[in-house]
Amino acid sequence: MPQNPTGRSRSSSWCTAVLAGLLAVVLAGCGGGGDGGEAAAPQAPGGGGAIPDVSAVVAGVQKDPQLAAMLPPTIAQAGVLALGSNLQSAPNNFYAADGTTPVGYEVDLAKAIAAKLGVTVKYQDMAFGSLITSLQSSRVDLTMAAMNDTAERQKQIDFVDYFTSGITIMVRKGNPDGITGPDTLCGKAVALVQGTSHQEFATEQSAKCVQSGQAAITITATDSDTQNQNQLRTGRVAAILNDLPSAVYISRTAGDGNFFEVVPGEPINGGPYGIGINKTNTQLTEAVRGALQSLITDGTYGKILDAWGVQQGAVQQAGTNAGS
Repeated sequence: MPQNPTGRSRSSSWCTAVLAGLLAVVLAGCGGGGDGGEAAAPQAPGGGGAIPDVSAVVAGVQKDPQLAAMLPPTIAQAGVLALGSNLQSAPNNFYAADGTTPVGYEVDLAKAIAAKLGVTVKYQDMAFGSLITSLQSSRVDLTMAAMNDTAERQKQIDFVDYFTSGITIMVRKGNPDGITGPDTLCGKAVALVQGTSHQEFATEQSAKCVQSGQAAITITATDSDTQNQNQLRTGRVAAILNDLPSAVYISRTAGDGNFFEVVPGEPINGGPYGIGINKTNTQLTEAVRGALQSLITDGTYGKILDAWGVQQGAVQQAGTNAGS
């Protein structure tokens, strides 16, 4: 999947434009921290919440002695995995209302993986561009930050793939324009963020529409995800193209879940997110891969993704370096 200069699959303008709104949602609805440091949060219709409480699910994870024995001795003795992330990407990883507690489906998965290995997680928040070099210098043991596993990055680090993201179509609640997939975008107005892989896809899809004798897609490219949402709410566009986790989270939180919805289906041009690990640390790679696979098999993984509403991106097997 094409990358922008930050290394993510979409524009970083989402972070500045949308996180303020998302934080407002959290601040408005969250109380004090709960047991284990998790922030309490209101539940949205249908059982989901801006910050769902999966503490009981994570607490139920049992240590696997065989997997724990695979950990490098230094990590096993310390009892801590140093995890580097860039905590500004809801619902992947971000801060709760207290401004210090990491939350997100990645955070919950990391805690569950650590519990399976009999250790805990210590977060280090850093710039996205510093994550790979921090791994290479052993400043952190692993990274988990919605980083796409790509062939280019595999030259520098190894990945344990835990999620499939890609382009997702977001529409107004009730889907008044009847959009069911890429082919139904023909003749419609679509908003997206300038310079992302979404724009490239929309241009290619519009050409396919014309080749098949249908009307082209009217593409509106902006620098603001918030602006795109306003256009969708007012009917000036029929859909927004966004990354899967972002689209799901926005649809669950904007207007208390009453403004938007995500069109069901597999992510478009999907690719894996990977847990980054130093290429020399093969023991840790295998331990993490085994722990993730165990969580997939016993259902813990699925429960966490379901709670955050991002089950569309679930993987069936914990693979390594599957990106291209």
